[in-house]
Amino acid sequence: MVALGEMGDKTQLLAIVLAAAFRRPWPIIAGILVATLVNHAAAGAVGGWVAGALGPDVLRWVIGGSFLAMAGWMLIPDEIDDGAAAQRHRFGVFGTTTIAFFLAEMGDKTQIATVALAARYPAVVQVVLGTTFGMMLANVPAVFLGEKIAQKVSMRWVHGIAAVIFAVLGVLTLFNVGSLF
Repeated sequence: MVALGEMGDKTQLLAIVLAAAFRRPWPIIAGILVATLVNHAAAGAVGGWVAGALGPDVLRWVIGGSFLAMAGWMLIPDEIDDGAAAQRHRFGVFGTTTIAFFLAEMGDKTQIATVALAARYPAVVQVVLGTTFGMMLANVPAVFLGEKIAQKVSMRWVHGIAAVIFAVLGVLTLFNVGSLF
């Protein structure tokens, strides 16, 4: 779900920009991994806290609503923030990628999805590993293939599939159908 949500996202566009600017894929990939692990671990902790702080009925409505909001958000295309890539020479390839990805993920769809998933499912470590894997699954090919991917894959189609998945999760959560997952 996160991999589909990441397709065409600003961080994927950032991966393409960094790959074109530096032409050193491995430090970029390492920076993406570190930034995503730190960002999603924090999001997972927040999700775990939210699950403990709210009662099960309130939590169900908050999470269900969050998933439905994510479904709608998936249908809004992202644009890259040029300011995030502007500082690319100050910290080297790895440092620039790590900082840029961490900042770009703040309040992003995948971070909010991680919070919601960690609130929904008690296995926070698996949620963080899964969302991180999804980010890597979407961004590593972007680093290596860059523009070729953007030209061949319909982002509207990919975002539509992700929106449907988030909507189904939202409805299932609202109706308290947790045994399917």
